[in-house]
Amino acid sequence: MTTITVPINNEIEKFINQEISQGRAESKAHLVRYAIMRLQTDRSMLDLMEAEEDIKNGKVYKGDLKTILKKMK
Repeated sequence: MTTITVPINNEIEKFINQEISQGRAESKAHLVRYAIMRLQTDRSMLDLMEAEEDIKNGKVYKGDLKTILKKMK
């Protein structure tokens, strides 16, 4: 496991402390891990929604995946 040190401003620190004091997070590390996992989930959902929109709009790629990826670079 890797440890990351990130400077934060007073407003974010206050928010983190409120979340902990209100029992929404066990610790600062727990809250940050949760926030990152939530961001990861949100991004995955946005990617899925974008893909569904592309399919709806006829933006579908067909053929060999390696060939398609080379064209996209």
